[in-house]
Amino acid sequence: MRLIIVDGLDGVGKDTHGRLIAEYYKDSGEQVILRSHPAVDNYFGRKAKEALLHPGKTNKIKASVYYMLDVLRSIRRYYRPQKKGTLIMVRYLIGTAYLPRKLVRFGYSFFEHFVPLSPYMFFLDAPSEEILNRIRERSEHEIFETYDALEKVRKKAMLLLKNWYVIDTSGSVDDTFSAICLLLQEIDKTEES
Repeated sequence: MRLIIVDGLDGVGKDTHGRLIAEYYKDSGEQVILRSHPAVDNYFGRKAKEALLHPGKTNKIKASVYYMLDVLRSIRRYYRPQKKGTLIMVRYLIGTAYLPRKLVRFGYSFFEHFVPLSPYMFFLDAPSEEILNRIRERSEHEIFETYDALEKVRKKAMLLLKNWYVIDTSGSVDDTFSAICLLLQEIDKTEES
């Protein structure tokens, strides 16, 4: 099973590009599962989402922990390496960048031992000003969606991105998806051989 990871900060287009990638593989006849976290179809996802909507350091830690439990649940439930098809995980390991600075590297190292890694790991990125403009259009706002919080989390996330493809999403959705498609084709060829 192909495991594709689409991660990044809020407002960079993770869900949009996750759906486009799903369509890309479905159009070629593959079975595709798309999971976006936090997922509200389970306890951990609902608790992560709840914590994200309330301020405070405790809620930041709760959000990160519940988020990772939600991801672990999805992997356990949907990832079958021996099966054909594609599992797309929107929001994965980079959620650990939302932890307090002292816990970020530990959190990432700890959780990467419990989830499979993949050659298909995409970190979608854009300048904080661009992200904030996109977020302002939403009706619901989370605790990390301020300029200062985005800058801090973005800097922490950049420290974690070994073996990730970093994709600039500050252009159009079509341009970004074209860049992702080129990488998908390249990785698919490498994985098939």
